[in-house]
Amino acid sequence: MASSPLTPRSSTPTTHGQTDRKASWTPQSRNPVSARLYKVLSTNFDDEETRQALRTLSDLYATPKGKEAQPVIEEPEDEFIQENVNPSHTAAGVAALLVETVPGESAARARKNLRRDMENQLAEGSKKFLEALGEVDLKLLQLQTHVGAMRASCDEAETQLALTNESSKLLLERAGTLRDQRQEVEDKKSIITLFLARFTLSESEVEAITSRDVPIGQRFFEAMDKTERIREDCRVLMSGEDGSTKAGLEIMASTSANLEQGYEKILRYCSNEFRRVGRDSQLEVSPGMREAVLRLRKRPELLTEALTSLSETRQTTLLSSFIAALTRGGPSGYPRPIELHAHDPMRYVGDMLAWVHQAIAAEREFLESLFGLKNDGRMVGSIRRFDAKGEEEEWIRELMDLAVGKLCVPLKMRVQQTIRSQESSIVSYKIANLLQFYLMTMRRTIGEEALLSTTLKEITDVAYKVFYDSIETQSQALSRIGLDDDDPSLTPPLAVLDHAQILREVMTVYQSSLLGDEREDEINSGFHQVLDIMVDPVVTMCVSNGEQKKKSRARWDEAVFVLNCLCYLQDVLGAFDFTVKKQSELQVIVDQRIALLTEEHSTNVLRDAGLLQVAETCKNHKIDEPLSRIPSTQPADLQRALHHFSIWLSGLEVVHSPRLAQLTVQRLHTKIHQDALKRLARTYQMICEEVKKPKNRYEAASTLLGSERPFGQVHLLWQVFGLEEEEENEGDDDDGDDEDESGQDDDSDDEDEDEQSVGKYKGKDEASASDGSESEEEESDDADDSDGPQRP
Repeated sequence: MASSPLTPRSSTPTTHGQTDRKASWTPQSRNPVSARLYKVLSTNFDDEETRQALRTLSDLYATPKGKEAQPVIEEPEDEFIQENVNPSHTAAGVAALLVETVPGESAARARKNLRRDMENQLAEGSKKFLEALGEVDLKLLQLQTHVGAMRASCDEAETQLALTNESSKLLLERAGTLRDQRQEVEDKKSIITLFLARFTLSESEVEAITSRDVPIGQRFFEAMDKTERIREDCRVLMSGEDGSTKAGLEIMASTSANLEQGYEKILRYCSNEFRRVGRDSQLEVSPGMREAVLRLRKRPELLTEALTSLSETRQTTLLSSFIAALTRGGPSGYPRPIELHAHDPMRYVGDMLAWVHQAIAAEREFLESLFGLKNDGRMVGSIRRFDAKGEEEEWIRELMDLAVGKLCVPLKMRVQQTIRSQESSIVSYKIANLLQFYLMTMRRTIGEEALLSTTLKEITDVAYKVFYDSIETQSQALSRIGLDDDDPSLTPPLAVLDHAQILREVMTVYQSSLLGDEREDEINSGFHQVLDIMVDPVVTMCVSNGEQKKKSRARWDEAVFVLNCLCYLQDVLGAFDFTVKKQSELQVIVDQRIALLTEEHSTNVLRDAGLLQVAETCKNHKIDEPLSRIPSTQPADLQRALHHFSIWLSGLEVVHSPRLAQLTVQRLHTKIHQDALKRLARTYQMICEEVKKPKNRYEAASTLLGSERPFGQVHLLWQVFGLEEEEENEGDDDDGDDEDESGQDDDSDDEDEDEQSVGKYKGKDEASASDGSESEEEESDDADDSDGPQRP
């Protein structure tokens, strides 16, 4: 069996040892098989072309191992070639491969016949190409024939087309001209369409404006807006250089007619709506009505006509509603009729005014919504400014005035009847203040010139007149009331107390009626007339009746009575700030009465102390005549007077005056009594100075004065009285400085010091009596601080 070229040959048997095998593979061996094998193994098959060549050979000589290869006939891929291939040719391309009987036999045969096989393959392939190209050439000849025929047809068609162009040139020109004319007509048509759409109304829009079947709504208002816009644009066109045109005049005429019909339709709509809405108690404004009123503002005469019907309807509705509220009440009897409360004048008048005020507020809200006015930012109850008057504000004020105009007559009649039927001045004043409050409110809401404001002003004047007549009658009746001669009390009489109580209630009502934004002078002047009418007669009555009772009862203290009455009036007025002026007038009278009472009390104190006659003699004696020679100031008489004065210092009258205890204001008691004690101290000082003068010729003047308390020591007397010693005055009691010092009042602590000073110079019995008087004085001071009225 032939050996394969890839199988190395072995020179020794396979049973030889390892040493022989190694020797056969040594490089020194010159075996050609080994050299060939080394060459094959060292060959690089990474080249792509080499691999492709080997792959081609493998495909050419591939055969199944150990079996006879079946003949494979390669069918040509092209159908044309397949149809023209000779069967004998295909048999030559079949390789009958036999099964290898010896390994490597096929490879040897392939190497031997490789060139021939390749040439046969190339020849067979070239033959196939030639056959295919022959067929292609035949087809190209046929194609060339067809192209020639087509070229001839095209030349003929081109010739016919040229002839046709020549013949249809005029027709194309005519068609182009018509096409241009058509485009021009289309442009004109679009322009005319746009012009008509902008400057004319469509049939539906004309129907919306003129037809009564189309209601007032968005469609109508859009048509009206378009009409207005057409007229504006038309005015712009007519204002050009060419001036007015026939089309412009026709457009203006047609739109003017349409607008007039539209405004007439709005007028009819508003009139009907106003009559319908005006009869309802709940006033609501629809957007359509608000827009219609806004449109009518461009036609003031039409708007006036529509609003006139509204005002007439509202007058009738408000009047009937007011009468129903007075007599029938609300729905189902609630709220109850106002006239059921006619027995209560304040509630009766207040309910009527409140109903009118509520009606005005509702009317104002309805009209503001109707004219589309927004909120002006004014707070509720604040003053409405009428200086910046707009057209809408004038319409609203006029309509409100007309709407409530018919309410003035029944309101005025009922309120005046209620006012004149009142007998109580307090109720009359409350009603007058209530009317004044609503008068100010209405003036701030609808203005001073409104009919309702004028009516309320008349009613308020009548109410105040009735009140002033009432209090004037009461004051005159007070002057005719006399005092009871058998009543020894010095307190204000019952008539004065009742009158003062009425005055207090009236002042309380006035204070509660203030709005808080008035000036101080307005507040004071607003009540000054009432004070003049009610206070002055009381003062006159107290003074005159006191003088009459003094004539019939000589021992009755008229000065204390008048002062108590005046202080009580001051106490009544002192609780109110707006009575300051009247309080000052009363204070002048009180000061005069205090001065008279102080003078009279000082004279009584000097008389009780036994120094009155001595003091008068010292003041009135002749300069050249010594006091020691005058009967009332002789040493014995002076000794008796000083002894009487010493005894008086030990009594309770030093710290407490029974007469002044009748004063209701204990502070006046203290003030007047201290002023009298100050005058007494200065009188004693004057007597001591006169006695010590050498010209009066008193022997042992110091002994005479020091025999009785206060031993000729004036400062000691000031301590006994509990007063601060004043600087030496050059004048006497008639200088008028006594009243000037009356403002330096002492506290209750001074009275305690007074009582302690008196206790130093008393015996045990007198000291105990002084202690009792001290406790009584403290109790009276406590009562004065807690209960006594305070003078402003």
